[in-house]
This record gives sequence, C-alpha cells and structure tokens, in this order.
Amino acid sequence: MKLDKSNIIRITLWLVMLLGGTFVGIYFDKIYFPELFNNLVFHIGSFTVGYILLRLVLKSAKNTGRYLAKMGREGEIPRLQTNKLVTSGMYGCMRHPMHFGLMFFFLAFALLIGSPVFISIIAPAEMLFMIVMIKLFEEKEAEKKFGQNYLEYKKEVPFFSVKKECLKMLLK
Repeated sequence: MKLDKSNIIRITLWLVMLLGGTFVGIYFDKIYFPELFNNLVFHIGSFTVGYILLRLVLKSAKNTGRYLAKMGREGEIPRLQTNKLVTSGMYGCMRHPMHFGLMFFFLAFALLIGSPVFISIIAPAEMLFMIVMIKLFEEKEAEKKFGQNYLEYKKEVPFFSVKKECLKMLLK
C-alpha cells in the first residue's frame, strides 16, 4: 500500500501519541499513583471498559471507512484518499464521523493499559489535540479539495454529533 506524505505524518503522529502516552503515563503512575497502578481490581475494570470502547472505536472506523471508500472514490486514486465529497449516511449527520470514532482510540488504549495518568490527563489532551488538528488541517484540506460544495456542507452539517440516530449509523 502506497501512502502519501500526509498519511505517513498522521500515522507517525498517532504512534508517537500512543507510545508517548503509555510511557509518560506509566512513569507518573509509578510516582503518584502506585497503589492504583498496582491494583488488580482497577486493572481488570479498566481493561474491560477499554476493550468494550476499543470494539466500538474499531466498529465505527470500519463502518465509516467502508462507506467512505464506497461513496467517496471515483476512478484510480491512492488508498486512503477520496475525490468525491460524501454528504450522505453518517456523513449527513456529522462532517467527521471517522475521526469522531477514532478520537476515542486514545482513551480505549489508555484504559487497556490501565494507566490512571494516561486515562485522566494524557488521553483527553490527545483527544483535544486531534480535534484541533482536524479543525486546522482536515477542514482546510477538504475546503481546498471540494471548494464551495464543502463550504455549503460545512454550514449545514456539524463537526461532530452525539444525536442518537447519528451514533446508531456510526455503530450499525
């Protein structure tokens, strides 16, 4: 699979955030929360919640990825790229449904590891960072790629949505 520069940067950034969050979280857990970090009951509960959340994240990524690949690609274009603006289905509910689901990957990963610092501080900070990156870069790329059509879509459809019908489409 050939990836463009933008996707390589994104994947690298994800890996840095996951690995960095893990190591920094565990380091500070050992200093500030040793009793919680060494608590088996906490880890079992955290792992269970993390596993459930991870399954939901992967399901949403699979659903949105397949839908986007089916509706947003025309002709021969590189994998992970689109050349058609998709405004139907879950993309009619929110502009970034895939990112909405994937944003929770950091929290799911932190819960699987069972790091209190990663769960409570680092994962939320990474989620916020992801929102900022979408706003600053993804939105600008879409505006450049799809022009006026995207600007009109942007006026009609929210960035994210937690409406029940939108979440149902995301997790169907």
